[in-house]
Amino acid sequence: MVFYFTSNVVQPPVTLFMGLDKYENEDLIKWGWPEDVWFHVDKVSSAHVYLRLKPGQTLDDIPSLVLEDAAQLVKANSITGNKMNDVDVVYTMWANLKKTPSMEVGQVSFHKEKEVRKIRVAKRSNDIINRLNKTKTESHPDFRLERETRDRNERESKKTSQRLQKELEKEEERRKKEEAELRSYLTLMKTENMSSNLMGGDGNDSDEFM
Repeated sequence: MVFYFTSNVVQPPVTLFMGLDKYENEDLIKWGWPEDVWFHVDKVSSAHVYLRLKPGQTLDDIPSLVLEDAAQLVKANSITGNKMNDVDVVYTMWANLKKTPSMEVGQVSFHKEKEVRKIRVAKRSNDIINRLNKTKTESHPDFRLERETRDRNERESKKTSQRLQKELEKEEERRKKEEAELRSYLTLMKTENMSSNLMGGDGNDSDEFM
């Protein structure tokens, strides 16, 4: 089961989601999307909260208000962290999550520590949590199917873009060829005119000489 929350602090609103327990977290880790941002309370057990960005967006594109919503949500869903003030919430892109066979269910590390960011949460904001909980919904998605569908759509989109690019290149090549042929024709016409004028002049000079 996955819980979904709507963060309406920006327009259009964005969706935050998290697994019911460590087993759903494991599936989210395995079948996450390259556009997913992962949130977790630093050095303390907590839920795994995700934000799905639009293709091409980066961590720098996340609005500060959305970061605050995600950080408060992950803190509120940490048994230990929820009781603490001044906790750090770490976040990074899904692709930076590292999972090895020796790790426990739901446990992760990072490929590159420098790509992990932190946001400080001074205390729990009940206003934010209450607002998010009002939008809470539950679902039982097929993580693998969703990821495979996403990848298939991306491949088809790339194929379409590549086909259009090739068509544009062919059209540009055709245009350049036509321009080259036109320049060659105009040059030929000028040469023929010059030759005709010279020949005509020689004839007149010859008559006058006679």
